Amino acid sequence: MRVGLFVTCLIDLMRPEIGFSVIKLLEHAGFEVIVPPAQTCCGQPAYNSGERGIARDLAEKTLREFEQFDYVVVPSGSCGGMIREHYADLFRDDPQMAGRFGRLRPKVYELTDFLVNVAKVELPRGEFQGPVTYHDSCSGLRELGVKQQPRALLAQVGVPVTEMKDCEHCCGFGGTFAIKYGDISTAIVDEKCANIAASGTGAVVLGDLGCMLNIEGRLRRTGDATTRVLHIAQVLAGDA
Repeated sequence: MRVGLFVTCLIDLMRPEIGFSVIKLLEHAGFEVIVPPAQTCCGQPAYNSGERGIARDLAEKTLREFEQFDYVVVPSGSCGGMIREHYADLFRDDPQMAGRFGRLRPKVYELTDFLVNVAKVELPRGEFQGPVTYHDSCSGLRELGVKQQPRALLAQVGVPVTEMKDCEHCCGFGGTFAIKYGDISTAIVDEKCANIAASGTGAVVLGDLGCMLNIEGRLRRTGDATTRVLHIAQVLAGDA
């Protein structure tokens, strides 16, 4: 079966190695992986900023590029949540587009949800030296129900998870929120970084690059040069 990989803007532009880890995992699970070369943004920044016209254009573009596949996999809870949960709002006044999206929506999965509940993947035990702590990204958790899936996969590869305090609390990124409300964002991520440090693991794993960049950036700016901040695909694929 063919999987269309929505690679996300941030991975494409800032951490493409994560995308290659995702492809490795999906191919290991037995799927043919296609990365549509013309894909761009899911439209979330525009949507969250009230730019519905731009968001709608991007949603239509995404739909055209991905509706041909058996599944669409997104290694990001925020982009996955935008596509699955908010495109319906953008297409609500267009029955034809709403119908096309209705056929696409059940095929869209966040990466770990897909690996556990669709692919039912069995991963080999890896060489990563744990333990780690895990940050539950807001959109993946609250919009897509991603909670136990990444933990189950980490257990498969032999990486123990030490839960930090308030692991479900926001990291402070929130896309344009971090730009508009920098002081509040900083206070939130400082609390997250303190909880990561208190876990005593030396590494935090998560499933959304926006959160990764926000947490890692704050750790480095405050003098922490050793705590590792890793996308779960990197750990599961043996690339961390």
